[in-house]
Amino acid sequence: MVDSITMLPPDYKPSKKEKYMNEKQLEYFRQKLEAWKKSLISQSEDTLEDLRQGGLNQPDDIDRAALETDKSLDLRTKDRARKLIGKINEALERIADGTYGYCEETGEPIGLDRLEARPIATLSIEAQERHERMEKTFEDDDN
Repeated sequence: MVDSITMLPPDYKPSKKEKYMNEKQLEYFRQKLEAWKKSLISQSEDTLEDLRQGGLNQPDDIDRAALETDKSLDLRTKDRARKLIGKINEALERIADGTYGYCEETGEPIGLDRLEARPIATLSIEAQERHERMEKTFEDDDN
């Protein structure tokens, strides 16, 4: 459980020399996830505002088609952000319940490098690779 009073030095980066998933590391990743979530929400609000403003009453068919394509892309981007925010919220819950940073499949540490690159990771690299190999096998069987 992260103590919400944990203060981090401005230049803090998790180190392998520290105890894995100590209070500082958990707070670091909590702040990283919260900042990412805030950024995604802000981008989504901008997308919504853009969608509200642009009308489809363009007299030119090509302009109208281009605008519809842009709006479709914006909506897909917004949907991806919504799903990502859900995963961020799940990661924040794992921080709160003390399971963050550990593989859902094996219980082993996911690793600081992997979490730094993908803070919402739920599987260790080995477990992720196993899943990808299995998916590939099933895809090959379907073809």
